[in-house]
Amino acid sequence: MTVLSDSVARTDLVEVGPGSRPQRRRGPAVPRVLLRLAGPLVILLGWQVAEWLGWVDADLVPGPVEVTRTGWEMIERGDLGAGIWASLIRVLWGLAVGTVLAVIAAVLSGLTRIGDHVVDSAIQVLRAVPVIALTPLLIIWLGVGEEPKRVIVAIATFFPIYLNTHAGIRGVDHGLVEMWRVFGGGRARFLREIVLPGALPGFLVGLRYSLAVSWLVLVFAEQINTNDGLGALLNRSFTTYKPGETMAVIVVYGILGLASDGIVRLLERRLLAWRRGIQV
Repeated sequence: MTVLSDSVARTDLVEVGPGSRPQRRRGPAVPRVLLRLAGPLVILLGWQVAEWLGWVDADLVPGPVEVTRTGWEMIERGDLGAGIWASLIRVLWGLAVGTVLAVIAAVLSGLTRIGDHVVDSAIQVLRAVPVIALTPLLIIWLGVGEEPKRVIVAIATFFPIYLNTHAGIRGVDHGLVEMWRVFGGGRARFLREIVLPGALPGFLVGLRYSLAVSWLVLVFAEQINTNDGLGALLNRSFTTYKPGETMAVIVVYGILGLASDGIVRLLERRLLAWRRGIQV
């Protein structure tokens, strides 16, 4: 092991061996979860301080302390737990269907010339149509039950996953493609060992975005002729003028969004452990 000169050592970099990268000496590691929670906690603290200082009307925008108390009352009544469960089922169902269809479409359009012309062009046309604008048609076609809500989520989650997976497939290393052509191995192996791993980073980016979109569109979908779910709670608290319950549901949406993003980030760290990002 060699020690760098004093002028360079001041940057706290240590050379650990021939051909190795300089490594930065770090202090005590802060748990990743705490770092991820720091931003939301700062927002909550600022929100509470704004209420204490009278910058916001507590009757219209209750602070985090009051919202927490109201949320706990909703949990004790069973409203909040039932609403979260109903919304979660709709999101998971729509996300699963949208993901499967998006990956199939991305493979067809990304690997075949005719698929690129036919499938991709059709998807680009449909992508320009606002999902919410389809709601009246979905109600006419599917009725006013669960199906329209789940289909809205599936449609909304389809496009981000398709676009990012398609881009990942088109960006697969051509050197690997040429190596497959030289050594052979069959199309199934090509898809399994070259295409899908190459498209995985793009797919996970699309999945993160789709999870956020799914909660957004569900807010609207659950306010249409439904008695359960977070959207129904939000609509009910608004019509009965209960700002505390309204803010509690909004906070729950934020928590679910952060948790969803955290799950995908965990998948990224496990599935893409070979890929190192740039951090300073």
